Amino acid sequence: MSYIEQMFETHPRKFAQNEGLWVESITATWSCAESCVACADACLGEDQVEMLRRCIRLCLDCAEVCEVTARLLTRQTETDNSLIEAQLQACIVACQVCGVECERHSSDMAHCEICSIACHRCEKACQDLSAKL
Repeated sequence: MSYIEQMFETHPRKFAQNEGLWVESITATWSCAESCVACADACLGEDQVEMLRRCIRLCLDCAEVCEVTARLLTRQTETDNSLIEAQLQACIVACQVCGVECERHSSDMAHCEICSIACHRCEKACQDLSAKL
């Protein structure tokens, strides 16, 4: 059992439904944020850094959006669903844009392929949770 699941299980204000979707979204957003930061760093290590400028920027932006999303989803007390919905939509867009950009470079750079996969997982997790709010 992950720490996120343990915290949900022991929290005094449990969500009545869709706990699995929340846990998956939190897990996917943290994972995507880490992948995006690592991809941006790997892009900086490539010889063609100039060509990767947009990719680096989108990875860093996506990482920031994912981190904020993870933090908001983790907070269970007095959650405002309209704020959560807006943040999920921002995360979906950030992951879509970053995922597509990383796909452009994925045939030449394995780190971009990994990042793209993480972005699409996060995008789907946020869409699934958003559909149940």
